[in-house]
Amino acid sequence: MADRPPAEVEVGPGLVRALLAEQCPVVDGIGPVSAMPVELVAQGWDNSMFRLGEDLAVRLPRRQLGAALLRNEQAWLGQVADRVDVPVPVPVFAGRPGAGYPWHWSVVPWIGGRAAGTVDRTDRRRLAEPLGRFVTQLAVPAPPDAPVNRFRGVPLAARDAVVDERLDLIRHPRTDDLRSVWDEARSAPAWDGPPLWLHGDLHPFNIIVDDSPLPRLRAVVDFGDMTSGDPACDLAAAWLVLDPEGRETFRHTVDAARGPGEDAWRRARGWALVMSTSMLADSDDDPVFARLGADIVDEVLVDR
Repeated sequence: MADRPPAEVEVGPGLVRALLAEQCPVVDGIGPVSAMPVELVAQGWDNSMFRLGEDLAVRLPRRQLGAALLRNEQAWLGQVADRVDVPVPVPVFAGRPGAGYPWHWSVVPWIGGRAAGTVDRTDRRRLAEPLGRFVTQLAVPAPPDAPVNRFRGVPLAARDAVVDERLDLIRHPRTDDLRSVWDEARSAPAWDGPPLWLHGDLHPFNIIVDDSPLPRLRAVVDFGDMTSGDPACDLAAAWLVLDPEGRETFRHTVDAARGPGEDAWRRARGWALVMSTSMLADSDDDPVFARLGADIVDEVLVDR
């Protein structure tokens, strides 16, 4: 299998400080930031995240693909925030290339808490209802100039070849059952409505919860894959995030709001397989995501 995509540009606290000094020495409502501590807190496939002081974070792409995705966040997240009742990290400053760094970057609010991926699935059940509301609030018709993402929200037939390759690669002991799940999802009628807004990557490490024993939803983050298309793509959160009991609550919440229909849920399980096989195939150097991919596959098979 393969490692996660490598960084094309190395970023560190020194670069963050240089960019801030050059372009954003003061943040409205916060004040001067040059003396604030800078700490690397997350390194994803596309971006690095640095905490800046107590209340801010700096988000910098680590590869060209991530640079384009971050521009989507800068352009559209303000509109998303107006529609949903869950906090999202709308940039407070949109940086541009500088200090030897080639891409745009963002200063965003720091959202405290922990990733839902660090919490047992049984303890995520409280997230099911608010997450279902978030998905339905987000999924409204998108404008013609909404971001294009050829990997999310598209007809499942467009992902057929890559899923087939990944299933061969990961050699899961229940590969035949996984192929049956995929065939069932792919055979569902394609979405024929207008393209709807999508987060595009609703796995549990993009969902922030509080520190209580039974955690509550605090925020949804990382909108780099945001696009428009088949709403089943975001309904995959039922398997990405939740256990069977949580899925039932999530589905009830979504069905009560907009009733996407059985075909959408069949496609949604297919989208969960798309995302989990990607994690398994490309995370040899990332044990957290490898475990997440395996966990999601298990959930997909639970409902078989």
